[in-house]
Amino acid sequence: MLSLSTRWLALACRRGPLTPRVRGLCTQSAAASRRRSARGLLLCSALAISAVLTLPSTLHLDSDAAPEPAEDTRSDPATSIAFPTKLRIPSKTPLPTFSLVGLGVRTVSFLGIKVYSVGFYADLDNPNLNQIPKSAPVQEKIEHIVRNSACVMRIIPTRSTSYGHLRDGFMRALQARLLLCKQRGALSPEDELAVQAPLRMFKSMFPNTPLTKHTPLDILITAPPPDQKQPRKLIVRDLGSVQSDWLATEFVLSYFEGDGISPPLKQSVIEALENFGS
Repeated sequence: MLSLSTRWLALACRRGPLTPRVRGLCTQSAAASRRRSARGLLLCSALAISAVLTLPSTLHLDSDAAPEPAEDTRSDPATSIAFPTKLRIPSKTPLPTFSLVGLGVRTVSFLGIKVYSVGFYADLDNPNLNQIPKSAPVQEKIEHIVRNSACVMRIIPTRSTSYGHLRDGFMRALQARLLLCKQRGALSPEDELAVQAPLRMFKSMFPNTPLTKHTPLDILITAPPPDQKQPRKLIVRDLGSVQSDWLATEFVLSYFEGDGISPPLKQSVIEALENFGS
């Protein structure tokens, strides 16, 4: 606020003519006004510089970020569920990149209900597979791949289910596989006894909790270790693992016995491996 004397002086300076004393006062007043203006300008400049310095250093461009390359997928024709053609599973121990060999739907035959889509993945770059002749029967190619390389069965439910429901189906398939191996003379009484503990451990991995629709469940079997005394592992991703050559191998092979747990899966794999081999 300007004082009354200051306002009077400003008014007198504008009107004139001025006495020498008033003219001197006007000159002093103008100089003081210029000093106040200079101080105000300096203060505004300092505030502007401070504001600029406190702005974030990150620059945001108007253009959109470059999109990540789309993942190559194949879809199950029966369910439209998509599977990546290459599967990379994070792990503390290095795992190979798995290639999608085939896929299909698992159906409850007497009801026609589509339970899940399943994809069969294998490490097709494993040098142990180089000895497969292209002319070999496809069933032999499947068995050689399963017995000599790391494989993954990716299971994706078509509707919300439970781990327990899937576990019961797996156990029925393994018990049937156990009986079949005994009938073929491929499982001695000692081996049958030895596999009981891994079967119980496998069964105990699955919690009694829901598994939501379209949530992948990966079941992986590792490649045979260089040390033949060490058994292969069957790993249920995020749930646990069990060491057993028989369990690891026969779990995957059960999907390809006869018509298979999923006939469309087996047919898809057969078509993919027709020309596989050297």
